[in-house]
Amino acid sequence: MSDIKKVVLAYSGGLDTSIIIPWLKENYDNCEVIAVSGNVGQGTELDGLEEKALKTGASKLYIEDLTKEFIEEYVYPTLKADAVYENKYLLGTSFARPIIAKRIVEIALAEGADAICHGCTGKGNDQVRFELAIKRFAPQMKIIAPWRTWEFKSREQEIEYAEAHDIPLKINRETNYSKDKNLWHLSHEGLDLEDPWNEPMYDKILEMGVSPEKAPDEPTYITLSFEKGIPVALNGEKLDGPAMVAALNELGGKNGIGIADMVENRLVGMKSRGVYETPGGTILYHAHNKLEEICLDRDTYHYKQQVGIRFAELVYFGQWYTPLREALSAFVDSTQETVTGDVRLKLYKGNIIDAGVKSPYSLYDEDIATFDEDEVYDQNDSAGFINLFGLPIKVRAMKEQAAAKENK
Repeated sequence: MSDIKKVVLAYSGGLDTSIIIPWLKENYDNCEVIAVSGNVGQGTELDGLEEKALKTGASKLYIEDLTKEFIEEYVYPTLKADAVYENKYLLGTSFARPIIAKRIVEIALAEGADAICHGCTGKGNDQVRFELAIKRFAPQMKIIAPWRTWEFKSREQEIEYAEAHDIPLKINRETNYSKDKNLWHLSHEGLDLEDPWNEPMYDKILEMGVSPEKAPDEPTYITLSFEKGIPVALNGEKLDGPAMVAALNELGGKNGIGIADMVENRLVGMKSRGVYETPGGTILYHAHNKLEEICLDRDTYHYKQQVGIRFAELVYFGQWYTPLREALSAFVDSTQETVTGDVRLKLYKGNIIDAGVKSPYSLYDEDIATFDEDEVYDQNDSAGFINLFGLPIKVRAMKEQAAAKENK
């Protein structure tokens, strides 16, 4: 361990990373610890972070504003892919890790660090996400993962260590949920949520909005405008990525939108229960998919659904910086050339209700789809189509009938 003189720590100021600074100095010959926090929209969680990091032994703290890049270069490409993990999870933690890890590597290389340290547990997905990014940009860098080696076996023991070292914490034993927050979402894990039979105590845990029961009795109507699959305006007002997500978080949150309670399959093999708040993201996914309904042809739309599943796995598994993810993004971008238009939605007590969609590239043709009399579609053509389309079924049935007769 004596060869490690300088460590760059992925620092959030939460329970794990708060105690890692003194733990590193105790176990690595009083090495220098440089803390790095990636700002991806945590809000007040960053307040007082520098004072805390320095007080607990760090030589300096970098707070890097990555919010705009996070939304527009990581979130929006995933949105365009309609990538949802296991039908529920909108990947809030998953795509935040690669951008944070990339910046940490850049700082570690600039500082001449001997190692990078993270506070991810050996049971979670984040250890993979951080370390795959580190391997991509600094393949020779040493990685320290205390949760795999240190003496603590529970968050309770971590709290005891923090109290013994006078490290201030924003949690206590009763509110010791494991949380991850950024501009896109907030996750909750642990405590009573570890039993899937327990209904989440929404009044206690929700921070980005309210439960549907407490949402207003009057609906909220919004109109989202997209250009090539990217949301660009809300109710006619042009907004960049962070402003768009923030505005929709407020609207969605107050209407009880975007609460997901799920037991997911972690990459490491176990199942894990979590509650996710993603109000703005849920609205964006719904609106984007609604616009694709009229802008994409059937075969592209169906194939893209398959791509979305694989894309979500890549993001969840920490494989953002891979040739396959880049290739799938290239495919997705090609499908978005005509995904331009407006979507009107009604938000009401946890529900997103379609209220209208239009696009200059719409493939919907009322003259063809109408149930009224038309001059562009000959319904007699369908008989020949069905005869050809059903020919394999007909031939198989005829062969089976002939075989049955022979066996009598």
